[in-house]
Amino acid sequence: MSISIPHVISGISIILLVIYGVDVISSGGSGEGFLPLDSMTRGIVFGFPPIILSIIAFFISKKPPYKGLGIMLIVTGILIIIGGIISITSAADTENSKRMIGEGGSLSVIGTIIAALGVIKIRKSKTSV
Repeated sequence: MSISIPHVISGISIILLVIYGVDVISSGGSGEGFLPLDSMTRGIVFGFPPIILSIIAFFISKKPPYKGLGIMLIVTGILIIIGGIISITSAADTENSKRMIGEGGSLSVIGTIIAALGVIKIRKSKTSV
């Protein structure tokens, strides 16, 4: 299996989400991680692009069977779901709890959709072999 553009795009998504997650964990709930960004900017810079890149990777990989890409999309979806769950569970500690619960729920839904795209990609690769 050769590395293709969809694999690179999906890899970038995973790397961005891991950096985002490590920064959130290192902040310890204070909002100040190792990146000099506030939580909203960090989400826009490191959280939103992986969602878009994952969808792009799914749709540009039409012809050959990409089982590895499907696995990478599932990993991306799981990382997004974990971020949503963390957002929901940490919402009780802040004054913006309703907003954070809504964002966490939205992230969980988006992560589920991306993971489902990964499952679709794996199933299509099995039927085309």
